[in-house]
Amino acid sequence: MYKSIIIGTGPAGLTAAIYLARANLKPLVIEGPQPGGQLTTTTDVENFPGFPEGIMGPELMDNMRKQAERFGAEFRTGWVNSVDLSKRPFKLQVEGLGELVSDTLVLSTGATAKYLGIPGEQDNVGRGVSTCATCDGFFFRGKEIIVVGGGDSALEEAGFLTRFASKVTVVHRRDELRASKIMQDRVRANEKVEWALNRTPIEVVTSDTGVTGLKVRNNETGAEEVIEASGVFVAIGHHPNTGFLGGQIDTDDNGYIVVKPGTSLTNVPGVFACGDVQDSRYRQAITAAGSGCMAALDCEKYIENLEHEAAASAAK
Repeated sequence: MYKSIIIGTGPAGLTAAIYLARANLKPLVIEGPQPGGQLTTTTDVENFPGFPEGIMGPELMDNMRKQAERFGAEFRTGWVNSVDLSKRPFKLQVEGLGELVSDTLVLSTGATAKYLGIPGEQDNVGRGVSTCATCDGFFFRGKEIIVVGGGDSALEEAGFLTRFASKVTVVHRRDELRASKIMQDRVRANEKVEWALNRTPIEVVTSDTGVTGLKVRNNETGAEEVIEASGVFVAIGHHPNTGFLGGQIDTDDNGYIVVKPGTSLTNVPGVFACGDVQDSRYRQAITAAGSGCMAALDCEKYIENLEHEAAASAAK
């Protein structure tokens, strides 16, 4: 029986663990198959405050984990298959750990970037292949970049990347873009942006020096060509990791957990959400960490109220 269980170990979950552990609540943190979350797939992190020279993503996550452990957080590895949120205490069915019970839950399971699933892609994530322009655009100053996608997010990233790149080529498998007209007009007016529409990516091309381009197939002619670039940014969306919740927590149309504005509170009292699983807009390590702090403070207050209610009831 735990007072609090945190599911997920990205910046949000680890920050929540630090705060709850310092409050002497001895939280249990359940690590999935990718401890540390998406940041462990990056190399240099230069936009997290406090590291003027930057820090490697895996090192940052390892430091946060050690900090949580220092204050008494417990870490166990397992995969949460399902949860029962119908009454408190909540029950979790965890592969490898069995059934766990807790008064509160902090959901920080993140969102998984969608990839193309083509050769050369996964092998070069963090080495020329990226899903975050804000995170990695700086490293491609003066270089040619490819953005794959046709929605608002893809064009927003393309526009952002023109601040650094000498050229940005937008690759999309259809003739028409899905992005809003105002976004299309804005990016089409940018002289640094070129277009490779009606083309399907089939391979990330690399050499000893890293990514050198993207091989695509012309959907009209069937001909293959290589678009030269030093970086390939995949911007075809994310999917939040909420399947294990079984619909017990309110989500938006895209599956992101809905929280009460300005808080981490979900529709189930005692269940809190933080990080990318409830944030489809910013998706940054620092915003995830900040929301992890919010979740911990909300959770701590909830537990405090439970204890006061229990004491009052016992005194009657």
